[in-house]
Amino acid sequence: MKKMQKAIAASAFAAVAAVTIVAPVSASSIVSTSSVSQIDIRSMDLETALMAVQQQRTQLLDQQLQDQMQAVQDRNTQIAILNSQLAEAQANGDTATAEARKAQIDALSNTQQMDMLRLQSLSNKRNEAFDVMANFIKKMQDSRSSIIGNMR
Repeated sequence: MKKMQKAIAASAFAAVAAVTIVAPVSASSIVSTSSVSQIDIRSMDLETALMAVQQQRTQLLDQQLQDQMQAVQDRNTQIAILNSQLAEAQANGDTATAEARKAQIDALSNTQQMDMLRLQSLSNKRNEAFDVMANFIKKMQDSRSSIIGNMR
């Protein structure tokens, strides 16, 4: 029982330290720092503190995911506009403009591929954060059940 408590305390400390160090850096790169609230875990029990940290992590990942999806949609709009300009230039026989539009479309398509990879990575991180929360809740419930079982 003491080993389990030590393991939970160690993992809680590591999770709190990791999120405290990593969250402001990742948040400042995409999300404005005013949307990141500080968590005061001094007055919380271990379970509540870990849940608060994980919830803040998922909120940050959700915001980053929304921002990335918006960037992808904006880039799709830009590509659609350039495609229509390319078709118009080809119809008018303006090869210089057509070549310029093709180059712009290629550049945006390459950027779009990188954006899609980042979107997939953020989605995976978000799913992982929810899995961590679900596993934590299950482990705490199992610990409570074990304690109650031992009391009988």
